[in-house]
Amino acid sequence: MRIRIVHDTVYTYEQPARGLIQILRLTPRDHDGQHVREWRIEPSVNGRLTAREDGFGNLVHWFTADDPTDALTVRVTGEIETFETSGIVRGAVERLPDLFYLRDTPLTEASPELKLLADRIAGAGERDTLSVLHRLVAAVHEAVAFEPGPSSASTSAAQSFEAGKGVCQDLTHIFLAAARHLQIPSRYVSGYFRRDDGGDDQKAGHAWAEALVPDLGWVGFDPAYGFSATEAHVRVAVGLDYLGAAPIRGSRMGGGIETLDVALRVEQVQSQAQARGQQSQSQG
Repeated sequence: MRIRIVHDTVYTYEQPARGLIQILRLTPRDHDGQHVREWRIEPSVNGRLTAREDGFGNLVHWFTADDPTDALTVRVTGEIETFETSGIVRGAVERLPDLFYLRDTPLTEASPELKLLADRIAGAGERDTLSVLHRLVAAVHEAVAFEPGPSSASTSAAQSFEAGKGVCQDLTHIFLAAARHLQIPSRYVSGYFRRDDGGDDQKAGHAWAEALVPDLGWVGFDPAYGFSATEAHVRVAVGLDYLGAAPIRGSRMGGGIETLDVALRVEQVQSQAQARGQQSQSQG
């Protein structure tokens, strides 16, 4: 599948903000399931954009504005070729040992209720890791209502599970908390998802999880939709939780009240070969 992405993150400030710094985890890398054909980050104000790699192996850009500004738009445009791998992630950059991803964070600590769910799922059928994870992603999807929308960096897995609803970030934290309780290394993934319901225009990126399966490696699971990651998923960054893989985090001095707006389009596009094939059929 060929996927085109146009992603605008728009900040406006009550007063000009000084010392504006934005940390951008917005650039995907190649692996066996995706090939980055083109990708560009364009801030709307003058400044310096420098690239580096973080401890997880994510590509990170630091943007520093030259002058005070009362508005900033960070535009991302790109095209990705994705391939169906049944959710299995191979050929990705790995900088940390697998067991590191058993580590809990404040956002992914399992409450007693979450531990009970995980234990019940583990004992409800075949005990191999892959079967347990498939039951777990289905159970989280069923137990917690997915409500698309902007994320909040402060909502924990326990809070979202108690509320019974959340955005994709929240359901992913719940999945991670349960999997780690079962001693299955798992990690947070941020990226994009090409929906098949005609929802090309979206208000936020997407999040899902990857868990380590013996003899298979890392496998993606999307609790927001209740299935494994597919060729419609564009993988951008990984972390222990949202904070380690957040698309944009920043700091500033002054500026007063900040307003954030996001415009995102994730659409499937035809390759030139597909377009030529359809044209030939119509002419025939």
